[in-house]
Amino acid sequence: MFVRAVTAALVIAAAALPAASVAEPLALEAKIPLGDVAGRIDHLAIDLKRQRLLVAELGNDTVGVVDLAGKRVARRMTGLKEPQGVAYADSADLIYVANGDDGTVVWFEAADFTPAGRVKLGRDADNLRFDRTANEVVAGYGSGALAILDAASGTRKAEVRLPAHPEAFQLAPAIRIFVNVPDAQQIAVVDRAAGRQIAQWGIEARGNFPMALDAEGGRLMAVYRSPPTLAVFDTMQGTPVAAMRTCDDADDVFFDRLRKRIYISCGDGAIAVVQQDGNNYHEMARVKTNAGARTSLFVPELDRLFLAVRARGHEPAAIWVYRPDS
Repeated sequence: MFVRAVTAALVIAAAALPAASVAEPLALEAKIPLGDVAGRIDHLAIDLKRQRLLVAELGNDTVGVVDLAGKRVARRMTGLKEPQGVAYADSADLIYVANGDDGTVVWFEAADFTPAGRVKLGRDADNLRFDRTANEVVAGYGSGALAILDAASGTRKAEVRLPAHPEAFQLAPAIRIFVNVPDAQQIAVVDRAAGRQIAQWGIEARGNFPMALDAEGGRLMAVYRSPPTLAVFDTMQGTPVAAMRTCDDADDVFFDRLRKRIYISCGDGAIAVVQQDGNNYHEMARVKTNAGARTSLFVPELDRLFLAVRARGHEPAAIWVYRPDS
């Protein structure tokens, strides 16, 4: 089922909804310096057990380990090759890192960062997701594939082929995986048990990189870069229920279930905050950040949004910590 049903009228109508009169939906609480980190910063992950934020410092070939309580870098993991994805598998107490340059996924003991294993997938190993229920780590890579690894051993259990390189993806109940495949101009729907793609969704836009899932509400959120558009899909029908213009060069999006809000971090120097009211969505604020700061992580257990801000001018690279309003 390939949905191309969002019209210009829908986009305009959603974008025209009035903004809510909320002063500051995200308050900047702290800036945690990352030290001598240059170039692009990619994805983030959380080790809740130790209150550590894991930062894929792609331009540095390192992963920074940030002590959130102490607001400092506690460790820097080296010897990596363009780390893009990072995940903490709490059931195995392992840190997984996907390397774009050599196409490997490597993993480390979280307690002391001892190397624990390595698997070669293929070029451009990218996003990682940990599935606690299945005790698996899913990795996107290459010209179109997802590799499913056993979280305890790193053993490759299965592989799913896709029409092009996967960007963000979400693991859904009922054994489905939703995958952004921007080069194929689609959202791929994967049946995990069958190990294959069963549907494709989309709208008339290009560059769908970030994705978020509200599993309880049955809504999937994908953000496109051209034109910059937030699209919301019904996960049962695959049909778009809303679309609206948003900030440019988005790379991460998260759903705040408590407040029914969407946070979109964009390279144009802003975080768009979108309020959900049923099937209606409106942008309630656009929080100014720094140009190029487009990767982030919302951690519901801590009720904080972490934004990776690359070095710029005299300002060093840092993690900016935002507290949502109550």
